[in-house]
Amino acid sequence: MSHTATDTDPTQPPPGDDHAFFGQPRGLMTLSGLEVWERFSFLGMQAILVLFFADTVADGGLGMDPGTAASVSAAYGTLVYLVSVAGGWLADRILGSYRAVLYGGVLIACGHYAMAVPTATMTWVGLGLISAGTGLLKPNVASMVGKLYGTEDSRRDAGFALYYMGINIGAFAGPLVTGWLGEHASWHWGFSAAAFGMTLGLIQYVAGRRHLAGRKHAAEYALAPGPMRRAVLTIAAGAVVAGLVATALALAGWLTMDRFVDVLTLVSVVAPVAYFAVMFRSPRVTPEERGRLRPYVVLFLASVVFNFILFQAYSTMILLASTNARTEIFGFHFPASWYASALGAFEVALAPVVAAVWARMGPRQPHASNKIAIGVVLGGLSFLLMVLPTSGHADGTYAMAAWWIVGSYLLLGLGDVLLETSGMSATTKLAPKAFASQTMALWFLSLALANGIQAQIVKLYGQVSNPAYFGVNGAIAVAAGLAVIAAAPWLRRTMHPVH
Repeated sequence: MSHTATDTDPTQPPPGDDHAFFGQPRGLMTLSGLEVWERFSFLGMQAILVLFFADTVADGGLGMDPGTAASVSAAYGTLVYLVSVAGGWLADRILGSYRAVLYGGVLIACGHYAMAVPTATMTWVGLGLISAGTGLLKPNVASMVGKLYGTEDSRRDAGFALYYMGINIGAFAGPLVTGWLGEHASWHWGFSAAAFGMTLGLIQYVAGRRHLAGRKHAAEYALAPGPMRRAVLTIAAGAVVAGLVATALALAGWLTMDRFVDVLTLVSVVAPVAYFAVMFRSPRVTPEERGRLRPYVVLFLASVVFNFILFQAYSTMILLASTNARTEIFGFHFPASWYASALGAFEVALAPVVAAVWARMGPRQPHASNKIAIGVVLGGLSFLLMVLPTSGHADGTYAMAAWWIVGSYLLLGLGDVLLETSGMSATTKLAPKAFASQTMALWFLSLALANGIQAQIVKLYGQVSNPAYFGVNGAIAVAAGLAVIAAAPWLRRTMHPVH
């Protein structure tokens, strides 16, 4: 049963909300609607970001070479998801999930508006604001979805699939709008569209707040007033000091872009290791909860492998499409960044199908670990498919048919629906109660690590042959997925109550 209101608890949704949205809680529509516009802005911007980095200065870009452009784009993704750890902690201890999401959305909108200003300085300021805002918003929205359901509610996976469909409506629409504006007007007009989308998301989130479970003004595990004041002052002082140190190092010539990328990759490796260690050793985590964290490490690593492939849909795949793929179908010409919309379109179409299949199968559906493993295998196959059209060319002047990239995105989209919905759903059930929002942030740290690894590996793009690049990465992902399938018996035993 999902959480419902009582007459004495105004922080819970009205009783009639429980099955008001396609058999799901009404609050799912509010949170899915927010994610539609957040993904519209975030992925709409990301679809053109690598092209903006790689475009010449004369044409309004930053003039980076393709490998560097892909690496910097991945580093930005690393920073976005690293900050999610702080976002989870702030929600649990200071802000509460509702306010954390609200403030995060405001920061994201301000960041996109900053990027609409056509100067390099405002571009970096905007990316910093978006990173901070997404770190507050992303882990806590997913946690709020989990609060709509009880632990044994069989609708949970189907609800997360519908939530993920909302995410991908934004992922589909965003690149269409920003890509057209970016390539036909200017890149900064594309960033303006992203800002407008996030503003709409904030409006509908505030308007639908009464339908959200656990909507409290205080954090669920709030610090005492004294420690809270010290924590706020420490965070503010730390942010100021970090900014001043980074500025000084940059002016001194030490903090170059390459070194900044390397530092983020290092932090993306150290952070999840440290975070798992803290949770395993915490006295607030029960022995039973600690036992469920062990299989979660396997799911975490599976997410890293898959998302290493997925995020390249917005970097190396977009670069490949812009140079070696036809940008017309049936005589219609389109911007190369529109390929990113194909991924969102497939996920929009497949998410309700997957949700319906799981709902129909009920307790007979595959275990969550097998869903995740199949997703990883499909991600690897999406890269292996690209070996075929990129092979046998003496130079880089060829142009593959659009259907090759579309087919790769179809495999990737199905894998994403299987892995991310099951992964997020399992995370909310495996999370220790004292680390609820922070464990969701830990799932997003897998995305940070995937981006951190990607920031280094994509430097090889253009340095090795395309068949070798896509073939080796795809084969590693397939092998990782098969390893998770092999571990399925142990995972089923240790992941209770996850089915």
